[in-house]
Amino acid sequence: MAEYLSPGVYVEEYDSGATPMQGVGTSTAGFVGLAERGPVSGQPQLVTSFADYKRMYGGYLSEAAYGMNRFLPYAVEQFFANGGSRAYIMRAVPEDAKAASVTSGVLKISAANPGVWAEDLRVTVAPASKAKTQVLSVSGADLTLKNADGFNPGDVVELFDGKTTAYAAVKSVLDRVVTLDAPCALDVADAKVGTAKYIRTCEISITARLGESVETFENLSLKPGALNYVCDRTAKSDLIRVELTEVKAAPAVKDKDGKEAPAKAAAGPVPFAQCGGNGGELVLTLQGGSNGSVLNAGPATFTGKDGGPGKRTGLQAFLENAAVSILAIPGVTAPEVQAALIGFCESRKSCFALLDVPMELKKTNDVAAFRDMYDSSYAAMYHPWLEMYDAGAKRPAYFPPSGAMAGIYARTDVERGVHKAPANEVVRGCTGLSCTYNEAEQDILNPIGVNLIRAFTGRGIRVWGARTISSNGLWKYLNVRRLFIYVEESIRANTSWVVFEPNSSALWSRVTRTIETFLATCWRDGALAGSSPSEAFFVECGPTTMTQDDIDNGRLICQIGIAPVKPAEFVIFRITQKTASE
Repeated sequence: MAEYLSPGVYVEEYDSGATPMQGVGTSTAGFVGLAERGPVSGQPQLVTSFADYKRMYGGYLSEAAYGMNRFLPYAVEQFFANGGSRAYIMRAVPEDAKAASVTSGVLKISAANPGVWAEDLRVTVAPASKAKTQVLSVSGADLTLKNADGFNPGDVVELFDGKTTAYAAVKSVLDRVVTLDAPCALDVADAKVGTAKYIRTCEISITARLGESVETFENLSLKPGALNYVCDRTAKSDLIRVELTEVKAAPAVKDKDGKEAPAKAAAGPVPFAQCGGNGGELVLTLQGGSNGSVLNAGPATFTGKDGGPGKRTGLQAFLENAAVSILAIPGVTAPEVQAALIGFCESRKSCFALLDVPMELKKTNDVAAFRDMYDSSYAAMYHPWLEMYDAGAKRPAYFPPSGAMAGIYARTDVERGVHKAPANEVVRGCTGLSCTYNEAEQDILNPIGVNLIRAFTGRGIRVWGARTISSNGLWKYLNVRRLFIYVEESIRANTSWVVFEPNSSALWSRVTRTIETFLATCWRDGALAGSSPSEAFFVECGPTTMTQDDIDNGRLICQIGIAPVKPAEFVIFRITQKTASE
């Protein structure tokens, strides 16, 4: 409560009306699968186009090398072709996959992630210097410089007296005075403009090239703890990881009087020589990379491991992502993987799974038996596979429908809304189907939740089903489940301001108005049934929804009911004869 201690006019602001609510996104997809390259642990990476995907994860995968595990890049391409705009990708790799590497001197450079892709990577190491200046005076190990900017303790420096080169390490820097680790025996002091004498720091620069991708890291130090330490500066590289095997100090040498003097390197600046360089640039090629057993990748490859924040792999990596609302593991039909995907979506309650049926299953009995393994309102199953152009193999091929369906979900959400069933929609880029089903066969598969994709004369190839694989009739339509996900997540995301507010009638009224305003917008957008808001939804929060015990234990309970629109799945026109006299 404000304090009023002296006479005057006070103006205060307070919130009394409904707090605006913004609906959460529903069109962002997540994909798990094998890729040519890319991160294999931590958070899934966002791509906004197939070109983005190729830059980060590489291109198409061959059938000969990857078999039925090659469909991730194609699914992402089909997602964007069918209307998707945002996707998060998690690359899965077999346990026996290895990263390529090379060691030169003290420098070990490894590929940022496993795979044979890194054998096309070229890494260039070159001598570099971040600071160079004149020495005005020398007193033992203390050098007064014209400009000491860029010189730091631990730096290796090169000293040049016009004829001779020597090397030392910086012990300390105070104003313009640099103290070396040993007395300077060279006559490097010269205040004349244009003198050839100098002191400069000795670092290395690393450039990694892979196709059109180029990463350059300049003026790197081999000293742990330095601001420009090579391992720290390259830690966020998309292409390489750098380690130091061992850094040996330059041996001290003695002058003719027996005093220690800076050692002279045998081949160029000391850091570059320690990396195996001997003048010019050092070009390194990585070897030993392996994709692992990608042809026979097991379920664990895709389901991944929960190693904690930043270390999760496969499907488990999406525990660190709250933006994805559609999830798929394209082409992977192993029951263990699909069950894990369904379980993940059910536990999160904020995303929906897309399942593929094995391409070889064509008979209705076989497809029905496969579908009968699952029962969930958080998943939908699609069949048959789609014939599309394989840009990698330069010929038509069959692909699992989950990638294209994720794009159709996103397209429908953007154009119509999440309440619109993503069905009776054309599958873009599809030129055929792995098998065709007639109406009688769909009469068997549709009621059990297998959504067929069918070819219609003059109308193209369309999605002709919109059901979940749930046995509960209340949740048989997938747009109903996804609408509830949208409403629940929107309320969750926009009512955090309620926590720790005084649990009184004023708060109850404000919460009620906030949610009613949001649901009224949903009703006007056509997401809820009813001719008026009162028929479309109700919101109750107060003595009818909570007891005094609830209030005493800090619980605010709000009951919400909504009437979702259902798709017109069966359009029936009843026609009768009418005589002229009637």
